[in-house]
Amino acid sequence: MLLHKKIKLFFVEHWVKIAIITAVVLLLGAAVYGLSTLESFYRHMTLATLPLQILIVAVNAMIFVYMYMTVFRGGFAKLDKGLVKGEKVATKFSDVIGIDEAKEECWEVVELIKDRRKLQQIGGKIVRGILMMGPPGCGKTYLAKAIATESGIPFISMSASEFTEIFVGVGASRMRKLFKKARRLAEAHGGCIIFIDELDAIGKKRSYSYLGQGQETNSTQNQLLVEMDGLKDNQQNVIVIGATNSPEQHMDEALQRPGRFDRKIYIDRPNLEGREQLFKFYLSKIRYDKSLDIGRLARRAVYKTPADIMNIVKESALIATRNKKDIVALKELSDAMDRIDWGIKHRKFMSAKEKEMTAYHEAGHGVVIYLMHPADDVFKISIISRKGYLGAVMHQPKEELHTRSKEAYLADIKTSLAGYVAEKIKYGTTTNGVSNDFAKVMSVAYLMVWRFGMGEGGLVGDYTIYGAEQPASPPGLQLAETTKEKLNAETQDIMQKCLKEVEDILGKNWDIVERIVKELLEKEELDFDEVEAIFKDFNKGQSQSKK
Repeated sequence: MLLHKKIKLFFVEHWVKIAIITAVVLLLGAAVYGLSTLESFYRHMTLATLPLQILIVAVNAMIFVYMYMTVFRGGFAKLDKGLVKGEKVATKFSDVIGIDEAKEECWEVVELIKDRRKLQQIGGKIVRGILMMGPPGCGKTYLAKAIATESGIPFISMSASEFTEIFVGVGASRMRKLFKKARRLAEAHGGCIIFIDELDAIGKKRSYSYLGQGQETNSTQNQLLVEMDGLKDNQQNVIVIGATNSPEQHMDEALQRPGRFDRKIYIDRPNLEGREQLFKFYLSKIRYDKSLDIGRLARRAVYKTPADIMNIVKESALIATRNKKDIVALKELSDAMDRIDWGIKHRKFMSAKEKEMTAYHEAGHGVVIYLMHPADDVFKISIISRKGYLGAVMHQPKEELHTRSKEAYLADIKTSLAGYVAEKIKYGTTTNGVSNDFAKVMSVAYLMVWRFGMGEGGLVGDYTIYGAEQPASPPGLQLAETTKEKLNAETQDIMQKCLKEVEDILGKNWDIVERIVKELLEKEELDFDEVEAIFKDFNKGQSQSKK
């Protein structure tokens, strides 16, 4: 029965080619027979003029085909998407690592596809649409391929931007052709998956304008809604998988209602265990130092996506090759992370005084982070220029944090002020290198008081909804000048208290600052182990200092 459907599908898809080949064969046979019946003179004349006649016919045929494709077949709306069989995608669930929870949800979809007859026996219906949401590089496309491979059905992949054209109606036409093709494949193969990447290009909330702006996107989205909701019982094996990086609230509500995208799968960045698995997987593809502490790499790669980790390993292999090394070690992986996150090193010429001031500035940051920050670790202190900065302290959270406490915000402010304080203690003056630090300080303090209610003056609420901060705020609501003054005073009070604490902590630990500066001027960069060793020499272990 299935073979019969496949043969039928072949003739439906290629009947034009079959008809043309048959007609050509018949015409050639008739021509040969006709020439054999002519006298010698007329036969020679016909054969002499035959090349010119063929050329004229070919030119006419090309003109006809061009007109036919552009006018009668909607050339601008042509859909160039062929069949991709599930087994040819060759991405299994065992290949998807680091996102186990999302993988479990997708496996349920595969089981529903395989057991659709059992599901239909009890009156249920298969999932029609799956919406995958999450940050870029977390494996949404990879999971869609795994679903197609494991379920063994055809897979059609498109980007939503392919439906967006300047001409109104072209996107909707392409959408109709896509679903028409998918239904034919589903009938012949028992099912079909349509994967639309970056769905937000056509799936954002519809806008309406008298000037016609957004009509093309609206019509394309409307056609998608109709096609998904218009699937009949014998066509319900067409499953649409959409992937987007946009938040759920930005997508049109009609797309998310039952009958369209019935299931939402949230694919987030991997946790510590997931990152370890990813590092092991990608490192297995290159030659690396077997004594490498992969757990340490995973802890440093907090908030990294699978794509980020793959990029780190690839970059480390390039660095090892450039340095003429046979294997990738911790140094190459660390350098790869720095290069990706902070950019390539630029060794600018600096005077001895300027280099020393940069070292004191960065040492101040490093000491305060190490001794006072409740969540972050110092991974590197550098006075080598990157991204336009003369130096940097590279620090990251020890673990994933989805909320941020008042203490963490205060530590951020103290960290940013530490470079300014260190310069002032040493030289009695400061440089314009503190401008970015001050911008961050004021931004964090402002948010603490105005938005998060973390001030100490008793004012609670999100005051940014008033006035110029939110032009669309409720009418009649205005923030009193006295309240503004009080909020601004609380903001400045937070900064002044943090400044005083930083001055105290650096004053008490100035010998550590001097030691870090000395080593920075000698080595230019200090890694985590070197920073840790300095603090231990002064009996300032991190576990003790942050209690």
